[in-house]
Amino acid sequence: MWERDIDRIALLELYLTGRLPRRRRQPEAWALLDDLPWTRRTGRRGVIELAVSQQNKVIQLLNRVWPEWGLVRDGLLARGLNPTPEGLSRLHDLLRAETVALLPERLNRRTATAAVAPHSKSTLSSVRRDALGKTKLTGDGIVRLRAPTGVRFARGTTYLNAADIASVFGEVAITERALLDGTVLLGEVAAVLLVENLGPYLDLEAPDGWLIAHVPGWDTATVRRFLAQLPKLPILLFGDLDPAGVRIARHLQQTYQQLIWTVPQFWNEYIEKRALKGKWPHDIDLSEAPLLVQELYRRGLWLEQEVICMDPRLRPALEAAISSH
Repeated sequence: MWERDIDRIALLELYLTGRLPRRRRQPEAWALLDDLPWTRRTGRRGVIELAVSQQNKVIQLLNRVWPEWGLVRDGLLARGLNPTPEGLSRLHDLLRAETVALLPERLNRRTATAAVAPHSKSTLSSVRRDALGKTKLTGDGIVRLRAPTGVRFARGTTYLNAADIASVFGEVAITERALLDGTVLLGEVAAVLLVENLGPYLDLEAPDGWLIAHVPGWDTATVRRFLAQLPKLPILLFGDLDPAGVRIARHLQQTYQQLIWTVPQFWNEYIEKRALKGKWPHDIDLSEAPLLVQELYRRGLWLEQEVICMDPRLRPALEAAISSH
């Protein structure tokens, strides 16, 4: 019963304050203490109190189930924290912060969180962030690119031809840390096409001079950092016509108001034979969505981008999307 800190802190709270309110996080501990002859109900609903004459019984139980309770008590008191689940969590955060070794200038967000929180997926609260000091956090995303002829990447005095890289690896990939360290793109690029799914990213026929980037979902921090190097270029999005695709488009439009959401007119021809039945959430914003997307919403249908990625009309449709804007 007393294996969890959240239950043992209930016992410590009862000893230190003489009272214990019922909490959703401590139902078993509260119920057990409520049944003991040492406690009694108060006039307040859901609150029990400890009989003064029975304090030694609580100390005996604490000594048995939580030998280090005295250190916890002293730690809470020294930092002005209450003996509650929230106070105990704050104490653990502060203790981790006090014992974190000198951290490097840069850490992955998950690595950094694990250093100052219970685990890597914990919330990075203000206390935990302060414990990291000046350490810069990275998401360490990666952008996969199909670069046109003549494009180079440079950092300092080092230059690499994108075509040479692709001849070995099949494509070019650039990381967030490379961008943070000063890697830049050089050369002529006519437009940037953001493609949601991997198949179309690799298989569609790119217009001459276009840079194709794989943007698979919501994690767009690295691609945004990369596109900041190309502020004057047309940016087009080609993705699925389904709720996720719409939300990705909206997400990117918040950053790039000039984003061209590309939905070729000939895609209508695929509705009857290739559309999928799918639910659309009622609260999705389609106020400025392409007409085809609005029709799919009304009919409860989705369209995958894969069905047209090999259509020979796609390339001229992409080129026409720029001229129409």
